[in-house]
Amino acid sequence: MGAVDYAAQLDDRGGSVTSVLFVCLGNICRSPTAEGVFREFARAEGLIDDIAIDSAGTGAWHVGEPPDQRAQAAAASRGYDLSAQRARQVDPADFARHDLILAMDRTNFDDLCALCPPGMQDRIRLFLSFAPSAEIEEVPDPYYGAGDGFQRVLDLVEDASRGLLEHLRAS
Repeated sequence: MGAVDYAAQLDDRGGSVTSVLFVCLGNICRSPTAEGVFREFARAEGLIDDIAIDSAGTGAWHVGEPPDQRAQAAAASRGYDLSAQRARQVDPADFARHDLILAMDRTNFDDLCALCPPGMQDRIRLFLSFAPSAEIEEVPDPYYGAGDGFQRVLDLVEDASRGLLEHLRAS
């Protein structure tokens, strides 16, 4: 998904489109999963035209690649299609382009804060801050893990996506 100037978009009723960016390290596991899941949640709630959804990584080594095959398989097992996504790196313009920039973990949060222009830090949050039942603050990176790590990521992302939708409805 390419960079789009969401801040300038208006919906057909003349209202602003809210823009959300999910961020992990390489943009091949957690953040594309969050993008895909949240996109489906927004579509199911009839909000897909009101929310611009994107993902990126703080690192550049996977730019242009599709999501990890294990992430795609886990997502597909729950009905989410990540296949059209391509990794990209966070761009300085993302801070003005997006209303919410949601980091998957504290390291990504800190990296985003270091890149962020003054006065825009309030847009950056940990994604799991929207997860009402999560007992942890960070989405663990399943890349080097074994077992059910990708399923665990999906559990956390689905929980946080529900909370994020509630937050956006209340805003």
